Amino acid sequence: MNILIVEPYYTGSHAAWAEGYKKNSSHNVEILSLPGRYWKWRMHGGAVTLGTRFLDEGLRPDLILATDMLDLSTFLALTRPLSEGIPTAIYFHENQFTYPWHPQDNVRRRGRDTHYGFINFVSALSAKRVFFNSAYHMSSFLDALQGYLERSPDFNDSHYVDIIRKKSAVLYVGMDFKALDTAATAEELSVKSGRPPLVLWNHRWEYDKNPGEFFAALYDLMECGLEFEVAILGESFSKSASVFHEAKERLGKRVVHFGFAEDFSEYVRWLKRADILPVTSSHDFFGCSVVEAIYCRCFPILPRGLAYPEHLSDNDNKDGVETDVCFYDDFKDLIRRLKWALTNIKEVRNTSFKGCVRRYGWESMAQVYDKELQRAVPGIKLKTGCA
Repeated sequence: MNILIVEPYYTGSHAAWAEGYKKNSSHNVEILSLPGRYWKWRMHGGAVTLGTRFLDEGLRPDLILATDMLDLSTFLALTRPLSEGIPTAIYFHENQFTYPWHPQDNVRRRGRDTHYGFINFVSALSAKRVFFNSAYHMSSFLDALQGYLERSPDFNDSHYVDIIRKKSAVLYVGMDFKALDTAATAEELSVKSGRPPLVLWNHRWEYDKNPGEFFAALYDLMECGLEFEVAILGESFSKSASVFHEAKERLGKRVVHFGFAEDFSEYVRWLKRADILPVTSSHDFFGCSVVEAIYCRCFPILPRGLAYPEHLSDNDNKDGVETDVCFYDDFKDLIRRLKWALTNIKEVRNTSFKGCVRRYGWESMAQVYDKELQRAVPGIKLKTGCA
């Protein structure tokens, strides 16, 4: 089967997802993309640019797999001479109904923030199959869409939500764990012993990851006199960088790494050296960086919500460790669990939840994707094995 991924925002986790599936699928997968910048313009104009390329290249795949950054309805209208009759699916990495907007965004201040959600809505309505990267994401999107339609002035029949729900399913993000395994050699526990516990931040430096609460927790621990070090990784963005630079000053010598790891092997070395991953994000539809750290045996301390409980399913925990110890209810509970982890570092270093997330590896997930996407294309038999 020939699958065309149409991705207007080709960077970061979006690019890794597309390339990972292309590499591991038993189908022939090609990618039609634009650089990952100017996300608002990509949602408006990406369908026009990519639709023109689709026609110019005379493409006729068996299935079109778009992502949530594409206005699929516009794309299909513009490419009708070639795309008519081709089954389509859409994959939601995120959605613009429930993604938290930056509080200083001038579009939100003018009350014009619903159109991007509307693009997601009509794109899902246009597709034959709709996939979400977590069950949390699927339910939150459908609930938000229901509310959006109920607030509309008329012709707001909620049966549109039911139409989308019936053709929706969860497809977790495939992860390249082989790259994590081979990029760097894991440090032995004997190497870690004698060093203070290492706390990790490996997310984007952005408002939705809630760095203020993360560092507030560390300041609290510092005032209690607890010993620890901090590795701060992730991409930096100017609007949110100030809180990180303030933290670097206040935490002082505790900060053993600060800034984006340009080399992937260096990034993986820090994941494998780290002990504790406190997560304070206000949203995560999946959380690739969290899953990567868990796979590298970092002990996660997670908010009890969002997509995180799906990652630590006891049914998939081959190591047999009780996963409830990883979840906190509020800031006070976060501090309590962090204090426990720091003062019981030997137990933390001997605890692994790697078995919970191993199922996300592309060697397993590619087969799941292949079967789900094949169902959208009648008459095509699925090959066995991986490419």
